[in-house]
Amino acid sequence: MTHASEQLINREWWVERWLELLDKYRFKKRLERARNYARQGNVLSIEFKEGKVLAKVQGTEPEPYELSIWLDTFTDEDWQYVIETMSQRAIFAAKLLAGEMPGNIEEVFTASGLSLFPFKLDEVHSRCSCPDKANPCKHIGAVYYLLADRFGDDPFVLFQLRGRTKDQITSALRQLRGMAEDNTEGETQPTPASPVSSPLDLNRFWQYEAQLDSSLVVIAPPPSSETILDVLGPISLPSDAGTPANPTPVMEYLQSIYQQASQSAILAALNRDAS
Repeated sequence: MTHASEQLINREWWVERWLELLDKYRFKKRLERARNYARQGNVLSIEFKEGKVLAKVQGTEPEPYELSIWLDTFTDEDWQYVIETMSQRAIFAAKLLAGEMPGNIEEVFTASGLSLFPFKLDEVHSRCSCPDKANPCKHIGAVYYLLADRFGDDPFVLFQLRGRTKDQITSALRQLRGMAEDNTEGETQPTPASPVSSPLDLNRFWQYEAQLDSSLVVIAPPPSSETILDVLGPISLPSDAGTPANPTPVMEYLQSIYQQASQSAILAALNRDAS
């Protein structure tokens, strides 16, 4: 198993994409030297300035080499379209404002003919002050590997390399979401009943009749096939003789009730009759 393949385990999907890109590089020996540089602490510093990554890597010379890495940035018009599209998808806006990367974020970019991630290593531009004419050299490669960790800690670094910082994106999203809410509030709405004249109806407490945003409703299988009955384990039933009764029939009955309740919930969420 290669180092890059090991790194894919338990990593965020956008980090996997970056490491897969690097793993396709045909000069494997150079990649191995780059990994050693990264592991041994030869990368002295990494900072992000505007849309570039600036780093210092200690090589064989007394003075560290200085290098830069950058991607092609998107135009203001491209970013305006992308952010507007994000704001219209409630789940996108919610995740990004929470500092998370939506799993299908690429859909927003591909809809306008863009790609957040480079398709090949040649699309990642770099320059190093070392005498090695090959690009990427082992110093640049070492920074590539450490960038994967930075992407994992802060996914907004990817947006910054494309021309927009985290603050710029979240600020624009909040503004657009706020404008949408103001427009909704400006529409004629029924006057809510006074809590004094209309006491709380406990029978209707869990009912919600307003239309939900479709992007907020996701019906998906649970991450585990275990049910609450599996977690609780076999139950003990007392008997008149003082020895536990066979719990199998009871467990089978409870399993059937659990399955029926689950199916009814899904049908209700889909607005279909359970018959």
